[in-house]
Amino acid sequence: MPSLNGIYAQQRKYVNDFLYIGVGGRGLGMSGAQVASVSDVTSAFWNPAGLANVRNDFQLGLMHSEYFSSIAKYDYLGTAFPMRNKKGVLGISLIRFAIDDIPYTLNLIQPDGTVDYSKIKAISASDYAGLITYARKVNLKRYADRPDFSLNVGGNLKIIYRNIGTMANAWGAGIDLGGQARLGKWKLGANLKDITTTYTLWSFSFTDREKQVLAQNGNEIVSKSTEVNTPRIILGGGRQFPIRFRDSSRSAYILPELNLDITTDGKRYGNIANAGAFSFDPRIGLEFGYNQLFFIRAGVGNFQRVLNDDDSTNTEKRTMYQPSFGLGVKIKSFVIEYAFSSLNVQNSPLYSHFISLRLDINKRNSDFGISNSDLDNQARDINNRINQTNK
Repeated sequence: MPSLNGIYAQQRKYVNDFLYIGVGGRGLGMSGAQVASVSDVTSAFWNPAGLANVRNDFQLGLMHSEYFSSIAKYDYLGTAFPMRNKKGVLGISLIRFAIDDIPYTLNLIQPDGTVDYSKIKAISASDYAGLITYARKVNLKRYADRPDFSLNVGGNLKIIYRNIGTMANAWGAGIDLGGQARLGKWKLGANLKDITTTYTLWSFSFTDREKQVLAQNGNEIVSKSTEVNTPRIILGGGRQFPIRFRDSSRSAYILPELNLDITTDGKRYGNIANAGAFSFDPRIGLEFGYNQLFFIRAGVGNFQRVLNDDDSTNTEKRTMYQPSFGLGVKIKSFVIEYAFSSLNVQNSPLYSHFISLRLDINKRNSDFGISNSDLDNQARDINNRINQTNK
């Protein structure tokens, strides 16, 4: 049996997976195909470089979702705001994924064999993550005269806290780096998650009674453990196709995007493609936007090669995937987004609904109800006209 003071280092393929679920109705409605086109407060999750596209004085993002008949709950809160020097955008995001009110029955049976129901207590298994994000535009002299070109870079400082009641807790930290480029109607993106490798350090604290019960049931008892997140690379590209109307007051577009999620922790059985330590998971998303007020989205991802349940020989495989659908509407300063997805279960798929809210706040001139940016643009136009007249 391992020592009570044993220390274990574990490089698992599925560590801190709550950080890969996704935030925001747009991203979930497009099956996570976001790395090239995301441009709002949720960029901190999908690609930190996209945060440089935030033009509002302040953005607030919220989402709550539930899984497995409301047993597990997922909450997200994000903020983004340009810095005072106007040279970048700062974001702060919080994520919580938890199962609450778990009956803890380790002390239910007393040493004399009697059952004491008063010893049952409720505990939570909770995962938390805090993201501090910075992003900015990069001006390249070579492309200074190209209005159809832009380049953004960004990064996350990621802090992780996990706990299981009073028995165990863990701390971890890591760094994500991202980039986005726009060339004409093309959008390209890359996100390097856990680029420095993220270590999550667990510590365990059991009472003597708990150690005794665990040992009697053949459980290993350790005091410390380490989990390792190896780097994850997400690459993507998309192209915006404008739809033209005779009425110039109307505008629309179609934006398809393809992402490739590459893990580096060894072969993942079930992924449709593997090469050495690398496994590949494609994601495809599509968005239709009308007048920047109404949006329809769809996507497909999480492709898996699995054994066919209908094959009694357990040799035949089939390809499974996770479809998604979404809607979005902008009402003044509010953006309400909805996504619907089905977990890729063969015979009895599980359906999930997601609703997120984004609030865009701009500072207003109290006398005229005009934003400061609008006043600046109007003043610039007036100066240009004056200069043309003088000439």
